[in-house]
Amino acid sequence: MSKKIKYTGSNPELEHQILAAFKANPTSLLNYKQVAARINYNGDKNDVLNALVTLARAEKIGELERGKFHHIQQLSQVEGKMDITARGAGFLITDEEGEDDIFIAPSDLHGAFHGDTVLVQLYARKKNKRMEGAVVEILKRAKSLFVGTLQRNRDLAFVLPDDRRMYTDIFIPVESLNGARDGQKVLVEITDWPEKAKNPFGKITQVLGEPGEHDTEMHAIVAEFGFPLAFPQSVLNEAEAISTKIPADEIAKRRDMRKTLTVTIDPLDAKDFDDAISFKDLGKGRYEVGIHIADVSHYVRPGTGLDDDAFERATSVYLVDRTIPMLPEKLSNGVCSLRPHEEKLTFSAIFELDDLGNVHDEWFGKTVIWSDRRFTYEEAQEILETKTGEYADELAKLNEIAKNLKEARFKKGAISFETEEVKFLLDDEGRPTELYKKVRKDAHKLVEEFMLLANRKVAEFATPKKKDSELPVDPKHDKPFIYRVHDTPNEDKLMEFSQFIKRFGYSIKFESEGQIAGSFNKLLTEVEGKPEQNILQSMAIRTMAKALYTTKKSGHYGLAFEHYSHFTSPIRRYPDLMAHRLLEIYLNKEKLPKGMDRTTLEKQCKHSSEMESKAAEAERASVKYKQAEYLQRFVGRVFEGIISGVTDWGIYVELIENKCEGMIRLNTLYDDFYEFDEKARAVVGKKNKKRFMIGDQIKVLVKKTDPIKRTIDFTIVANTKRFD
Repeated sequence: MSKKIKYTGSNPELEHQILAAFKANPTSLLNYKQVAARINYNGDKNDVLNALVTLARAEKIGELERGKFHHIQQLSQVEGKMDITARGAGFLITDEEGEDDIFIAPSDLHGAFHGDTVLVQLYARKKNKRMEGAVVEILKRAKSLFVGTLQRNRDLAFVLPDDRRMYTDIFIPVESLNGARDGQKVLVEITDWPEKAKNPFGKITQVLGEPGEHDTEMHAIVAEFGFPLAFPQSVLNEAEAISTKIPADEIAKRRDMRKTLTVTIDPLDAKDFDDAISFKDLGKGRYEVGIHIADVSHYVRPGTGLDDDAFERATSVYLVDRTIPMLPEKLSNGVCSLRPHEEKLTFSAIFELDDLGNVHDEWFGKTVIWSDRRFTYEEAQEILETKTGEYADELAKLNEIAKNLKEARFKKGAISFETEEVKFLLDDEGRPTELYKKVRKDAHKLVEEFMLLANRKVAEFATPKKKDSELPVDPKHDKPFIYRVHDTPNEDKLMEFSQFIKRFGYSIKFESEGQIAGSFNKLLTEVEGKPEQNILQSMAIRTMAKALYTTKKSGHYGLAFEHYSHFTSPIRRYPDLMAHRLLEIYLNKEKLPKGMDRTTLEKQCKHSSEMESKAAEAERASVKYKQAEYLQRFVGRVFEGIISGVTDWGIYVELIENKCEGMIRLNTLYDDFYEFDEKARAVVGKKNKKRFMIGDQIKVLVKKTDPIKRTIDFTIVANTKRFD
């Protein structure tokens, strides 16, 4: 506002009109001309300016920029999580349903990093623009440890973070190098960010090794996504102190299942056997089937360092070549692992079933088992196919019941999301030598169906009956449980997906939930074995809501279950351990102890969901690393691929032969200037109008790979097929 304007006093009537105009335009920035136009004022401009001064002094409006005012009471502060792009801009993600993400310019991040919980001051919304804001306070850091490469020049040292969303290097004082050498990959902790310093200060906590080495890069991925590389010594000591012997008085408290035929069926390289299945023919077409789960809650107690560490990790992490377990090896591969020919403590769900999988009786409780046989999936599959071998009759009957359970699920509206998964064969040094497709056969599905049955029935048992759940919740008698929920798809996403698949000649109906499920199953069957299978399956999954953990029961849409929990993998999932503890309390008709109220459990569920998401990101990062490493030998070779994604910086292509995904950078398309059309999901040439769309088949040449950056660069050879 001009300093030449002399303040000449108050005009209450004019001020009232102006304030009303700001209230009618609560997110707008207005100068005196715009204000005058909105109130149809044709008098002296100084009258308007004087009124603005008065209102500003009264803090009813504010001057955000010189001569531009906003309704100060409408500009609020919002809490949320920062999502920072590789280009350094940020978006505030809030929990408010229906609210757009808030744009944060790089200059307004004020030290906030990706994932941080922050408080943002909203700016007035400019016409036809998204809401913008500036970070005013960092409430909680997502992490303080970062992975990067050390660059040292005499007395100056910086770590260049691997994460492209980390927009600043980290200054390392010489005394904080911790023996790290120039060029090494390190783990660095940010210790301070002085107000006038350009970069944050840090100290190196661990040297990971030389960039490009297999173990170095795997450790870097684990650390990058916030998972510890090792267990604290105190936690290891707790684990080592646990006895492997089961006292007789503990066995006496439990249902003894040691004489009932019990087997485990797991991958060839599995070490943590957390589930077993028992079988007994009761005669007259009835069978007792027990789903026995490692009783981790017997060994891992609340309030211990072992439990605290397991909660922070929340999940095991499965990389291409290794597992980062949630629990120390003494537990995960030893005490709790249901190894053959060993007595083991379990928490069981035991059912009386008929041939169709109908449940005639059920029992839940603590047991002791003896696994008679450890099958790999391949061994069990061979017995199912040849109908000969150890326990062939029992496996055949279990398989028959499992198939009927699956058929019943699909009749109720379950959706079959069986994505094509590619695995790596690695040599002794961890280098990928071959890719192969993982095939799920009856042995896999047999185990899956009985685990689904146990998870569903446990959730049904723990859920208050309908007449009770409709009553107001009394905190003293509240019975929370841990659910795995999956919401119905968003209608807008369904519409978008429906339009997308029309290009391929497919369609879905979504007038009702039943139609949606049926249409998706029909689509997934039709695309099987076709080049577009992976792309359409991935797009279909993205259309669905994300599954998560919560104490709020809302069912599992994808499985068509009204009640569903995770009970079957407490060795590798913390929510399963929480479910075990709650189920034991309810079976014993005990009161909930302190720290197991609904509010606390919901926070633990949220943390578990977040860590599950990070574990999935870490797994994808390890796959990207191995894909880039694998394709190094094929630089210069041409492959057929399908466009799997388009952005304003490039075209992503998935190779049909091996499912490796790389990118054609837009700045390498020299025949035209290409722009991203978000609505059309296409990259379009400005002059020639040439379009590259998701689903197009295309020939590409492998130009360059960078395993350390986990990137693969392609160049276009030819467009081969357009689905139009």
